[in-house]
Amino acid sequence: MIVVKVGGSAGIRLDRVCADVAALHKQGQQLVLVHGGSHLTNQVAEALGHPPKFVTSVSGFTSRRTDRRTLEIFEMVYCGQVNKGLVEQLQALGVNAIGLSGIDGRLLEGARKDALRIVENGRRLVLRDDYTGKVEKVNTDLLNLLLGAGYFPVVCPPAVSYESEAINVDGDRAAAAIATALGAEALVILSNVPGLLRDYPDEASLIREIPKGQVEQAMSFAEGRFKMKVLGAVEALGQGVGRVVFADGRAEEPVQRALRGEGTVIG
Repeated sequence: MIVVKVGGSAGIRLDRVCADVAALHKQGQQLVLVHGGSHLTNQVAEALGHPPKFVTSVSGFTSRRTDRRTLEIFEMVYCGQVNKGLVEQLQALGVNAIGLSGIDGRLLEGARKDALRIVENGRRLVLRDDYTGKVEKVNTDLLNLLLGAGYFPVVCPPAVSYESEAINVDGDRAAAAIATALGAEALVILSNVPGLLRDYPDEASLIREIPKGQVEQAMSFAEGRFKMKVLGAVEALGQGVGRVVFADGRAEEPVQRALRGEGTVIG
């Protein structure tokens, strides 16, 4: 089992990702594709007059400020345009893909945060109307049912809270939770850079290999939202996933390249 997470940043070639996972699927490789949609969500939010806002937690992680209107826009883009666009591409490639959000069948479940503690202009603030959380349960019965019947799952946030509210969860950490739950041999995280860069944005500074025991120290090189990717890697490796590869979602055959060791290999 391989779990592939493709980000939603500008520049990523979703057509190449779909072609590659379709080729692997036809070779008999079991996969689950998890996707984001951040760049398009930002564009749609701007067009709808509700521009995106990002907040930084007291621990230094950046995330999308998710009030109820933002959550609605998030669902429109992630569960609608991006998810169904990927399913359409995979169907055209002969793969019987099925698109699911974490809400469907309670696929991804977790607690909604009571409060979000952030730092803004040097001041500590508390947000209480934020619809965010963390994946704590994965409905593996549903995934295994689909996989066993020959379907190809294409999964995206949001997740569902224990009170049955939609909650925005980080896609990389969600992919890590899915990889853990399915006992994946590898988690491939594709973005618009070739991997973890020692000196961002210099792509020549790619870190090619990180020993499993040193992955937390790699956080010091991660910029912005890449920190969440490293955190997802820490969580996946700590719970039994064989290896994590940060790789280039712009390249031809991005997943196969990653599995051959092109990118940042951890594990």
